Amino acid sequence: MAAAPGPAGHDGGHGAGRQDPARGPATERMVQRLAALVGHETPSGHRPGLEPLYDLLEAWAPAGLGTPRRIVSGDVPHLYWPARESAGSPVLLLCHADTVWPLGTLAERPFRREGDRITGPGVFDMKAGLVIAMDALARVRALDHVSMLVTGDEEAGSLTSRALIEEAARGCSAVLVLEPGEGDAAKTARKGAAFYRISFRGRSAHAGLEPEKGLNALVELAHQVLGVGALADPELGTTVTPTVAHAGTTTNVVPGAAELCVDVRAWSADELRRVDAALTQLSPRSADVGVTVAGGVNRYALEEAQSAPLLALARSVATARGLPDVGSARVGGASDGNFTAALGIPTLDGIGARGDGAHAVHEWVDARCLVPRSELLTGLIDALGEAR
Repeated sequence: MAAAPGPAGHDGGHGAGRQDPARGPATERMVQRLAALVGHETPSGHRPGLEPLYDLLEAWAPAGLGTPRRIVSGDVPHLYWPARESAGSPVLLLCHADTVWPLGTLAERPFRREGDRITGPGVFDMKAGLVIAMDALARVRALDHVSMLVTGDEEAGSLTSRALIEEAARGCSAVLVLEPGEGDAAKTARKGAAFYRISFRGRSAHAGLEPEKGLNALVELAHQVLGVGALADPELGTTVTPTVAHAGTTTNVVPGAAELCVDVRAWSADELRRVDAALTQLSPRSADVGVTVAGGVNRYALEEAQSAPLLALARSVATARGLPDVGSARVGGASDGNFTAALGIPTLDGIGARGDGAHAVHEWVDARCLVPRSELLTGLIDALGEAR
């Protein structure tokens, strides 16, 4: 077991020939770059960590990618390389640099490589995807039709980056999302997601002396929570999950307020709309208790019809280059690719690293996938350029 280089190190090189996918210099360079990225802790929106990581990406980017822009929204920085103005229907590489891990995690679980297994906070989701993207961009035949966006708050719901993502994607012929794959499979369908916070307003009273003068918000929540969960449709894969509940202050007070959080996932826009309509029209069981519903649809689904043409192209590229076949996976989690698919733009997600453990302490990446995934991305960018 060997510790990898620290956060300041990067090699700055761009050229790469075809190497042995498991042991060649190309893999070693990519591993060193991955170590450098992981060495910067980047919780969602953490500008002091994101800015120096963006410095590394700018240093590695080939000159033909153009001039990067740092765009700050809500004090969260994002990094964007727009395609050349003369390039019609560009291809957008969509990535994020933030992770779910709080500051201090790196000291507990530093970057490590044991054989072909690489671990460290954010290594799988999705700093390896950034390394793959930069390696591929150094080897494509032309860059004038390529744009790239790296955001800093995807894991927190893309609240400051959504408008930028949608603006960058409009007019593009395709969006390639460097989120991790499912083995060698791309993510060709993702559920859409909606989030709600339901507030119940009753009236507090002494639970022993005069409980009849209270309006129990917790009892109202209890009546509602089972009905909320029943909005799920297992046959269609729609989940409606009560996740967090709060009520009351002390044991001898009738709760005057309560709150319920709900997570909704669905494979189709119609299902998200059905559940949204039901939740926003909730009425209290007790007429004297107020019910307020906040929230709504965060991301519509990435449906298979939107990824099918790019999946076919990826499989063709893999065959032509002697790479592993690109499978197809449906996953419940959402990504920024949901936003671009909702605009009607062909979107292929999950073409980043192979590994496991996104958002988990055992998060890891297989070093043997780095060069082949870069080869696949290179081929996709070249093929999409030829098709313009």
